[in-house]
Amino acid sequence: CRDLYGLSASVLELPAALLADAVSDDLEQSHNVARDAVSPARVSKDAGCGDTVAAHVMLAFANLGVLSSARPSARWKRRNGLCCMSSHGATENDVQFQDLFAKRMYALQDHVCHEVVEADKSGQHFQEDEWQRTQGSGGGRTRVLEDGDLFEKAAANVSVVRGRLNAERASAMRERGNRSVEADTEYFAAALSIVFHSLSPMVPTLRGDVRVFQTTARDENGQKKSIAWAGGGADLTPSYLYEKDAVEFHRYWKQVCDRHSVADYANFKAWCDRYFYIPMRKEHRGIGGIFFDDLDFSEPAQVEGFLSDVATGWMQSFRPIAERRRKEPYGKQEREWQLIRRGRYAEFNLVYDRGVRFGLLGGGRTESIMVSAPPLIRWKYNYTPAQGSREEELLKVLRQPRDWASMH
Repeated sequence: CRDLYGLSASVLELPAALLADAVSDDLEQSHNVARDAVSPARVSKDAGCGDTVAAHVMLAFANLGVLSSARPSARWKRRNGLCCMSSHGATENDVQFQDLFAKRMYALQDHVCHEVVEADKSGQHFQEDEWQRTQGSGGGRTRVLEDGDLFEKAAANVSVVRGRLNAERASAMRERGNRSVEADTEYFAAALSIVFHSLSPMVPTLRGDVRVFQTTARDENGQKKSIAWAGGGADLTPSYLYEKDAVEFHRYWKQVCDRHSVADYANFKAWCDRYFYIPMRKEHRGIGGIFFDDLDFSEPAQVEGFLSDVATGWMQSFRPIAERRRKEPYGKQEREWQLIRRGRYAEFNLVYDRGVRFGLLGGGRTESIMVSAPPLIRWKYNYTPAQGSREEELLKVLRQPRDWASMH
């Protein structure tokens, strides 16, 4: 593998023994990870041993939170939607940055999907669609597991795209970050997003994403320079409130943030509460988590490490809660309330979510963008929960967020 990709322990700044252990542990699963996570009928038939080994070496690095400086092969690019990406106007450093984060997103998707199948325990597999963008260049890979035992629908979507900023997008970026971004400027975006809609009303919905964006802007001297920033997060949307779960979830993410100098839990938690708010309902979508954007790469190693911890932390923060609640009894009333709350989820996505709007208005792949939608929804006219009910208890919290991490 080192010969194939030019990898070495010194380049990765890893002790040789640790590198060997990581590669060895991952090779042990190299023939079954894809089979466990993805329906066998959807696995590429031309995947050679070299590509399989290399992909899982990359996954081992991702699990360790390490980014290598290796460049993916042309074959890897063709398979993962990068073959059509233009590099006109991009520097060598830009291209390396883009290749680096493209392969990281795909490796993390493999990792997350494997964890989901393990947790679901139904024998269901992910369907997989690899797609090419019709406008601009690039593509992605969408995976969906449906009708499982734990997950009614679990989706993990990678997009790696390139295009030119229209005037509206450029203006919005200038307003957010005071960057001198101009319309018709080339951009690169890579993202991994997940949403897990649980079957049981007692198990919450989990949403998360990590993303990077790169473009050019003019500095104070009027010269064009490359700029990049990152975003992402994790948030929980329950239908029924369990305070223990909310406290545990927020404390997990506070600990993640506390490990990285570029992260600020208090700020990211407040940002999450502000972002996932439904003004027309005067309530928040869920109990929050963390949300961050415009995180620049002034400390690249810290940003890269933080993004890795966020993506590998989704299932770590969610699975203990899911295992605790998946066997809780429920009936028709609880299922109906779950579907009503999913209606609020869909309202936010379609009316307020910036990522959904960016994708749909920018000519993105509709199926991949809308993959976050709940599988079933109900809108019941002017529904008001009974006073003193568990449904009313949830609404009170959604209207007034709490400082969960500090609760005892």
